[in-house]
Amino acid sequence: MTDVVEPARRWRPSLLLRGYARLLVLLRWPVVLGWLAAAAASVVYLPAVGQGGSDLEQLVSAGNPAVASEVRSYARFGFPLLSRVAVVQRRADGLPQEVQRRAVERARAVSDGTDTAAGPIRAAVPVTNTLGLFPGSAEDGTTIVTLLFTDPDVSFADQVAAAQRFVAGHYDAADAVVGITGSVPARVEQTRIVQSSVPVLEVITIAAVFLIVAIAFRSPVASLLALVVAAVATLLTLHVGGALALRLGVPVPQETQPLLVALLLGVVTDYVVFYLSAARGRLAAGDSRLAAARHATARFTPIIATAGATAAAGTGALVVAGAPTFRAFGPGMALAILIGVVVALTLVPALLAILGPAAFWSPLRRRTAAEPLPAPAGGRWWARLLTRRWFALPMLLCIAALAVAALPMRHMRLGVSFVEALPPGNPTRTAAAAAETGFADGILSPTELLVEGDGVAGRTAELARLQQALSREPGVAAVIGPGTKGLPDGLSVFAARDGGAARFLIILADEPLGARAVATAGRLDRDLPALLHAAGLDGARAGLGGDTAVARVIVEQTVHDLGRIALAALLANLLFLVLFLRALVAPVGLLACSVLAIAATLGLTTWLFQDRLGGDGLTFYVPFAAAVLLVALGSDYNIFGIGPAWREARSRPLREALALTLPHSARAIRTAAVTLAVSFGLLLIVPLRPFRELAFALAAGVLLDAFVVRSLLAPALLSVLGSSAAPPVQPRSTGEGSSSSTVPAALEPAAPKNPI
Repeated sequence: MTDVVEPARRWRPSLLLRGYARLLVLLRWPVVLGWLAAAAASVVYLPAVGQGGSDLEQLVSAGNPAVASEVRSYARFGFPLLSRVAVVQRRADGLPQEVQRRAVERARAVSDGTDTAAGPIRAAVPVTNTLGLFPGSAEDGTTIVTLLFTDPDVSFADQVAAAQRFVAGHYDAADAVVGITGSVPARVEQTRIVQSSVPVLEVITIAAVFLIVAIAFRSPVASLLALVVAAVATLLTLHVGGALALRLGVPVPQETQPLLVALLLGVVTDYVVFYLSAARGRLAAGDSRLAAARHATARFTPIIATAGATAAAGTGALVVAGAPTFRAFGPGMALAILIGVVVALTLVPALLAILGPAAFWSPLRRRTAAEPLPAPAGGRWWARLLTRRWFALPMLLCIAALAVAALPMRHMRLGVSFVEALPPGNPTRTAAAAAETGFADGILSPTELLVEGDGVAGRTAELARLQQALSREPGVAAVIGPGTKGLPDGLSVFAARDGGAARFLIILADEPLGARAVATAGRLDRDLPALLHAAGLDGARAGLGGDTAVARVIVEQTVHDLGRIALAALLANLLFLVLFLRALVAPVGLLACSVLAIAATLGLTTWLFQDRLGGDGLTFYVPFAAAVLLVALGSDYNIFGIGPAWREARSRPLREALALTLPHSARAIRTAAVTLAVSFGLLLIVPLRPFRELAFALAAGVLLDAFVVRSLLAPALLSVLGSSAAPPVQPRSTGEGSSSSTVPAALEPAAPKNPI
């Protein structure tokens, strides 16, 4: 191969693309005004995301066995054993006897109905960590947890409000109230934190995007153009998504709103960057603003449309999941990307046709005409080096490094955290810490064991043996049930009046919704038949209820969904790559590179949050949501980066095509990737653990994909594969419009305009 690579031929679009570009540029003012009007109308007339939906943790399948067990327990006893709202009182040197007495009297007044000011609270049960009454307690008389019970139809927010009124009206300073806590207050706090964080997230992300684009194009006008397009897409997505949620009855979790904002700002800016790069190159070559806009439109419309469809199909693949959480994630992400694509395909060319060179104006320079983006120093040499066949050895080293980074993923654990996800210092988390110090980590979300069978409640000896066996299980701090001594007289909540059921309260030794507690619940569920047999309760049926049991089913369903989600996402992305590149070997190789980068990303995320920071597993939906998004976005960069080389490879060897196109597409890809990574990374602003995990996973994954996979691994792999991966070479012609390929190129060196 000669060292001098022949310059790229002038690309000429198809008749259809030329017609579309001319029409869009001609209608530029109606297009801009139409999109602005549509965005304003959506804000005025359509509901926002989250109205009519629910928070993420409420998206629990009605067929969850743990939920079904709780329903049967309530039906048999007429009184719930589990409470998800609690008032915590604590003094490290011990609570006075008078405080403990008032706690019992206060709870009795609520439970027997004499306290009419308790509102929707129907019952209250105080639990004191007095030695002997509570076997798992390491202290004596320092802590009281009063469990509050409401009707099942009371909303989470109303339960918390009722608890706050109860504390304000029934406790004083002498009662040493630490606060209100539990899984329900934690969920309400998470929703409040998300809603309050979204405006701050939007402002800071907008500022970051503005700065990145302004630096990349040396123009604040280019930044404003990108932000206008992203703002229109974001407003439409949030309000159209909210309207569809109400109309179709599909809940859109409020927790997805920060992710939607970050995704839209990043992805739409990606598309804007490529349009701006193409237009700037043509303006620098001497084209008029209308001609440059038509050129950029014709060149990048197929690429952006294909990339957007690929990303939307990849995220939409989540709808095949059995877990309602993922089914809620999928449509929202896919809708966001599709709206962003449609807005970018029309609004950006229209704005470029209106602004022309003004889009690249800089107050720091007197010249207002667009200038070509300089190629990276040594970029052509780097591309030649990268596309030599002997680069296979460094490629293997790169693969080995990614594989090592992926190793921690082998011991990834998954949990569903409510209280522990809250930021340190949050009142709900502080109250929970006080309760856990006085009792055990699982005190606020105990697990209920329901045992059903004819006359089972009267088999006290067998039930006592079962209780003792449960208390000896690893991960169990205490068990309260029919055999517990010291319970108040008349508290018959463990044996059904008809004798057909008995129940136990199991307090776990670990954070009740963390990975270790979830594993304990899974082991208990599997061991129940053997435990019943050993206790002499053959023929009885048993089931677990409570937050930990619900979380166990969610985690197991998530892991079970992994195969179908991965298969659907990979097939969707492979299909679009095959159709775009009209090949099979290269798309499979490119997708394999993406999968390796995602595995490395998840391994690094596991190492940081689980191994280094000591977290009790990752939030269950984070690895899978991140993986699906990264597969989809990685295909975007495949199309942007490899597409130009693929067109050139139809008339020259693939390695020459890569060496020619890589220096010119790499800059735009790096700018787009940094913007997207910053957008995702700023999810750290939401002070909840799942968002910190998502922020790291998505930002690291995007940077790995752009700077390692697309810049190094993928070109080297295609170069090594050579002709087996390349498209069929077509006869070379000298005509300007000779290229018969329908695959548009990306950036090419701007040719000087003919002065004649």
